[in-house]
Amino acid sequence: MRQPTLVHPARLKARPPYAAPGQTIGLLGGSFNPPHAAHRLISEAALKRLGLDKVWWIVSPGNPLKRRVHAAPLAERMQLARAVATNPHIVVTDFEADLPTPYTASTLAFLKARSPLVRFVWIMGADNLANFERWERWREIFTMVPVVVVDRPGWRLKALASKAARAFARSRRPEADAATLPQMPPPAWTFLTGPLSHASSTAIRNRAKANHQPAARTAQKPDSVPWRKAKGEAAEAAAEMPPSRPGDFHPEPLTDPDLILSHHPARATARRLPPSAERRAPTGEPVGPNQRR
Repeated sequence: MRQPTLVHPARLKARPPYAAPGQTIGLLGGSFNPPHAAHRLISEAALKRLGLDKVWWIVSPGNPLKRRVHAAPLAERMQLARAVATNPHIVVTDFEADLPTPYTASTLAFLKARSPLVRFVWIMGADNLANFERWERWREIFTMVPVVVVDRPGWRLKALASKAARAFARSRRPEADAATLPQMPPPAWTFLTGPLSHASSTAIRNRAKANHQPAARTAQKPDSVPWRKAKGEAAEAAAEMPPSRPGDFHPEPLTDPDLILSHHPARATARRLPPSAERRAPTGEPVGPNQRR
């Protein structure tokens, strides 16, 4: 496999957000087409459980694993992602567009060389781990930074049985030790469980298509988000979501930012869920929030 040409970070135009020496930064990369509830849910889970200083949403110019069809312009996706990322500890950036290659391993190498005193942690959903062997230099990614995998509806078993999970089984750390993961030398990873969001780009796009409306204007009211429904209604809402294939890339504009609600008590900006709504996700495989490469 041909290795990319190494370029000194100072010679690149890419300018990531500022991080002070000693800070711990979580990295959530993807196309964000569109940003939705699961992006913020995953980010806030990592912020809280790992004690991160910030989470950077790295909005990619495109997914190398998929063709760029119906892709919203990068500037539009950036604007929409900022509208969703209202948590002050989440920073939206598109610096990856100015790197020579679009691959995660190259992005991590750039960040580590540019900020050697900053601790970085890679964040991804369980759906990504299930197909991680498709990523460029995936083994190298595990040896560069600690990795936290956040559960997604219907993906837990597939993720933990994946080729990547088996290859680095000895490097997996207990979920109870998640707070110490950023200080661990890689390879080190953990799997976080907790409240699940059924928000998916596929459902948003198909609903917009059915209504003959642009996906960006297809509002999803807070009560229509499955994890906010009462028991008995959530399964029905999940059943309405179309099936998806692992690794699917779903580029499209953002739905109404109101659907993004903080689900963690420490950062809650909306009323607490009724006990009946706090339930396990029904079986299904909605597309993950962080389709990556």
